[in-house]
Amino acid sequence: MTEPYLLTLAARLAAGLSRMDADRRRRHRDFILTCRQSDGGFRGREGESDLYYTSFALRGLAMLGGRLDEDPARQAAEYLRGFELVRLSIVDTVSWLNAAAIVQLSGGDDPLSTQPADWPEHVAARLESVRTADGGYAKAAEGAAGSTYHSFLVTLSYQLLGRAVPRPNALIQFLYDRQRDDGGFVEIAPMKRSGTNPTAAAVALLHILGGMDDEIRDDVQRFLLEVRSGEGGFQANTRIPFADGLSTFTGLLTVQHLALPDVIDEAAVERFVSGELEFPTGGFRGAAWDDQADVEYTFYGLANLALCARP
Repeated sequence: MTEPYLLTLAARLAAGLSRMDADRRRRHRDFILTCRQSDGGFRGREGESDLYYTSFALRGLAMLGGRLDEDPARQAAEYLRGFELVRLSIVDTVSWLNAAAIVQLSGGDDPLSTQPADWPEHVAARLESVRTADGGYAKAAEGAAGSTYHSFLVTLSYQLLGRAVPRPNALIQFLYDRQRDDGGFVEIAPMKRSGTNPTAAAVALLHILGGMDDEIRDDVQRFLLEVRSGEGGFQANTRIPFADGLSTFTGLLTVQHLALPDVIDEAAVERFVSGELEFPTGGFRGAAWDDQADVEYTFYGLANLALCARP
């Protein structure tokens, strides 16, 4: 099996960010560390430690430095060992597995040491418990219809388990059914208007599963031209009149993945992210109207700059 998508992406982003000025990297690292809690996890804009934000914080730190320092890695491993992996939601499962992989690659204690020996079988069974009749995966077992985003998360989880997703052809057909006339993809079946983020998830999944073709590539190019913003980034969909850091990242990643150089100017993306989203004291916000940084959008801001970096 090929290396998991998330780990390949992490290495690519770290390589791109390695050319960033050292003082600039330090400011963003310091910001992320201000969100670390006493239990070793990381918080969002408020509240206590959260697996979702911990995963983004560790990915951001790894991107900035390649390896985590001993203290953040040790404390993060302790935080992760406090969870029963087999009882987590799908979002938390991929957050936990990704965070654990980063800690392990950084030489930290193994977060898996407290999990039962047969944890991969239990996690795989839990993933399949949210499989839906349409071939996709839902957010929870109660879900009647598949979600493009959660199907993406489940597939990433299987990769981190070292396993292939079962019945891949059914998942490919599920994704084909989520494409719309505007060329993009939707999150759930009733939706008519495509979004940048579900389109990126669908493209990544189709590449992983071997379901991408030139016709879909051309359709996606047409859609991305529609959600390209005059600010220099990407909008979440055609009805939202501003670009944001997440949609810019997923849109730019898709542009590069499909080799669509005429869709957007990477120099304009860099100007948008540096000029509108980056705080000079460290951290990134979600969009120009936002007034606060957090670890999730700091990851996306750094990732955008990494994708724009040139050797």
